[in-house]
Amino acid sequence: MSAVTDTAPVAVPKGVLGQSVRDSLVIAHRNLIRMARIPEMLIFGLIQPIMFVVLFTYVFGGSIQIGSSSTTQAYREFLMAGIFAQTVTFATAGAGAGIADDMHKGLIDRFRSLPMARGAVLTGRTIADLVQTALTLVVLAVVAVIVGWRTHENFGKVLAGFGLLLLLGYAFSWIGALIGLSVRTPEAATSGGLIWLFPLTFISNAFVDANQMPSFLRHIAEWNPFSATVQACRELFGNLPPGFRTPDAWPMQHPVWASLIWSVLIILVFRTLAVRKYRSAGA
Repeated sequence: MSAVTDTAPVAVPKGVLGQSVRDSLVIAHRNLIRMARIPEMLIFGLIQPIMFVVLFTYVFGGSIQIGSSSTTQAYREFLMAGIFAQTVTFATAGAGAGIADDMHKGLIDRFRSLPMARGAVLTGRTIADLVQTALTLVVLAVVAVIVGWRTHENFGKVLAGFGLLLLLGYAFSWIGALIGLSVRTPEAATSGGLIWLFPLTFISNAFVDANQMPSFLRHIAEWNPFSATVQACRELFGNLPPGFRTPDAWPMQHPVWASLIWSVLIILVFRTLAVRKYRSAGA
């Protein structure tokens, strides 16, 4: 005697790539739901960049000469690309802490036991972080406009500038993923995600003209991947002040290409390392 059991058909993605995309989107959706239920994550993430905008604009504005101008408006427009870039890169600490928290609670082990693409957990997490970063940039741009920031290029170039910022943020989120998988606690991931970001962002052209730095620091700033994106955004936003002398280094002369190359290279290297670490963690 045989029994027949009716089961609902299961939609299986075609190919490894299809499964990886589907699994990544499922994980991204899970993380976005989590972010929506904890809105203070987004709120607290906005406080620091908004403080930087207000403090740098009204405390340092007018006292720092950029190019041939030392007006508050010139420095405000020069500053905003740096603040935007700093905001997307500082999201690295949150990405690392989130993954470390999942590791600490055992969620990563549960995901690993499921029949899903190995890189999907990390890809989904970084996609969710990218969405959060985009929302943060929108709010920060509104605040910048309120305090007097303006762009002087067409809408397409402005969008391209924000696209480069999001690409840089996505690249750095993979660094955060690797850090989160490499430490034992979320607190350690937060510290590990920030300790190297401060010298990276301050030894750059984000807040001051790199031409005014000592020679050895100037060369570091000019080849800093962070500086390339900042310079590219200033050009795309039309925020280079009058009389500003662009450094002769290749990344500063071709900042859009330099930003793209740096971001893609960071994604390729750190995604490979993070996925490898994920596969070996707990083995």
